[in-house]
Amino acid sequence: MESRAAGPTGTSSLFAIFDLTFSRTDQFRPFGLVAPGFEAADVGTVSPGSSGEVLTLHASGPAAPFAAVEARLPAASRGSLALGLGTEEGDHVLVRWDAATSRVTLEVRIHGRSRVLRRRKTRLGEGAGLAFALCENQVTALVDHGNGWRPLITERAKVTALVDLRRETTLQRFRYGWSASDLTASALRAGLFGMTGLRDPHLVQHADGSPYERDGRQFLTWTCAGLGGFRQAHWTAWSFDPASPRDLRLESQLFTRRDGLVLGDHAGQLVRHRDRWLLATSSWGDFSPGDIHVRHAETGADLLSGVHVIDTERSPLPTGHGTWDPCLLLRDGHWWTAFVASPSQDPFDFHPALARGGQGSATPWSDDLELVAAAEDLRRCEGPIFVRVGSETWLLASDGKRRQFPVFDLEGKRRGRLDAPYPTNIPHPQLVPDPRGGWWMITFENTQYAERVMGYGGHGDVVLMHST
Repeated sequence: MESRAAGPTGTSSLFAIFDLTFSRTDQFRPFGLVAPGFEAADVGTVSPGSSGEVLTLHASGPAAPFAAVEARLPAASRGSLALGLGTEEGDHVLVRWDAATSRVTLEVRIHGRSRVLRRRKTRLGEGAGLAFALCENQVTALVDHGNGWRPLITERAKVTALVDLRRETTLQRFRYGWSASDLTASALRAGLFGMTGLRDPHLVQHADGSPYERDGRQFLTWTCAGLGGFRQAHWTAWSFDPASPRDLRLESQLFTRRDGLVLGDHAGQLVRHRDRWLLATSSWGDFSPGDIHVRHAETGADLLSGVHVIDTERSPLPTGHGTWDPCLLLRDGHWWTAFVASPSQDPFDFHPALARGGQGSATPWSDDLELVAAAEDLRRCEGPIFVRVGSETWLLASDGKRRQFPVFDLEGKRRGRLDAPYPTNIPHPQLVPDPRGGWWMITFENTQYAERVMGYGGHGDVVLMHST
């Protein structure tokens, strides 16, 4: 049952937000190759087949080009194991381990021709793990020697040149697949890709800014860091206990469809208005400098459960710059929209901006937007978030250059900053009322996952703070 959560009681002073002092209480990192709760196959053991070249295909494949297949190896001096995606026609994209050569390879077979794109030697002992992961068009082979999953080889450009798995008509041909030759693997699992870390938290809210709640749980959208950079991440919704935000549970996976591609656009917000969901997100899914922008959609589907591929359209924000990190609020009969405006993405230069739309709750939020203010003096400031504390509604942001969280009023005037420690990266200052009293700040930091192999983009840890 959905409901509207009440905020904490207490002072209604104009400057109540500046009476808050935050301290760090927890830091942790959700991680999973196969997303928990989104498994398509939990096979157990994989017995030897007649040929290591023939994949056993599952009945289903991924709804988006974000997938993983993982298994555990026995002690074996010979044999091979292959994991990945395949088609009825014999095409495949997979990783293979061969015991005789101690070699892991990344392979693509299209139109009857197989190509090895990457290879590397590694010894895998009894109980070691082998995994295939697809994030957008980037394919990665991972191994687990007992200390957790680590990427061994990865490739995007050569994969994309052969097959574009972002294309929905192409992806629909592929299903989860695996094969074993002269060995029996165990603990095989396949499903949608999970996360190597979380970032960009945004509270799921009613249009008036109050937290959206079901059965005592509230919701956050998060960007799930993938194996790669911006394009390899994707968007998800998680429920949590507002009294204990460490209790996070993945509820839905959200992808967007545009120009015939299924993409992992992310960094946005879900807003409940009447009986519909308003979705606003950023076009990081196919990021290239000069074309990053906000996109939006409206739907009656339950976006807080299951897997969704959503058609979106470009949002008419009142700026000629690149845009991302949208957030929405219906207040005093007007829609307010905050977003990041970016004059340049090479090098990056970005700042928060505020706009107001036409009057009336029946008016679409994107109609008749007029720019209220833009903090053009800031150069590395993003993550705008509306929050009501006491009797006032504020716009928060994160200034990575000054390492602080500036606070703006709804005229766009800077009124101060939050009294809170500033983690690494540009952590978004998502405030959430604690039903026991006070406020949580739910944010993230910059610890990368396997940066030597994967490069930048695998952050980060979830960071919790509480007001004191």
